[in-house]
Amino acid sequence: MECEQLNRLIREWYLQKIHETLAPARMMLFIDQHIKNCPVCAKDLLLPDEVEKIREFIFPESKLVTPIQVDTAEDDEAEEAANVDEDEFIDAGTEDDEPEEDEDDEI
Repeated sequence: MECEQLNRLIREWYLQKIHETLAPARMMLFIDQHIKNCPVCAKDLLLPDEVEKIREFIFPESKLVTPIQVDTAEDDEAEEAANVDEDEFIDAGTEDDEPEEDEDDEI
């Protein structure tokens, strides 16, 4: 990276991310905004590759949510909710509505 200001800002933002005062997505947003408005960054041809490496470092692949995972997660949640409702219905139906009579009461 040729832009010293961007290097300094990334270090500051990363420290804030470590201390959990800055969200990783917000950090990447700040980087993208700086790149759009900086003439030095506009001339740096290798910058997009370096920013992508930073993005992969900030968001490890296991933490990235793809649209497919989101759809699957939503389907799983809906399925779990349906199963819970069915279980509650089944449990409610197995309970006796009438109290049991004691054999001693019949005598």
